[in-house]
Amino acid sequence: MASSAKEDCLYCDGPGQGGVLGELFEWEVRISIGDGDELGPCGSSPFQATSMDALRTAMRGMPDGACVRGRIVHSVCDFGAAPDDRSRREIFRASLDPAGMVRFERVAE
Repeated sequence: MASSAKEDCLYCDGPGQGGVLGELFEWEVRISIGDGDELGPCGSSPFQATSMDALRTAMRGMPDGACVRGRIVHSVCDFGAAPDDRSRREIFRASLDPAGMVRFERVAE
């Protein structure tokens, strides 16, 4: 299926021309509850800025007093394939300060 999809792609060089890579930026909010945490809102986008904005909006929408943190994970995948664990890496961590501002911290490689 992936092979036929690649052949029909308007952006590919044609049949047999592999190497089309795509980026994915996954974002998630974690809510601390008692001794553990729980997954809150999450999503993904092919654009880093869109993922950062969605994470910021989701974190600001949490109930007052909730202890939340967020992260953005970047992955690269071949056209028509799901991202694998080798290409996934956390690039940002986010926290909500007392004033309600979301602070992003770049994760060192």
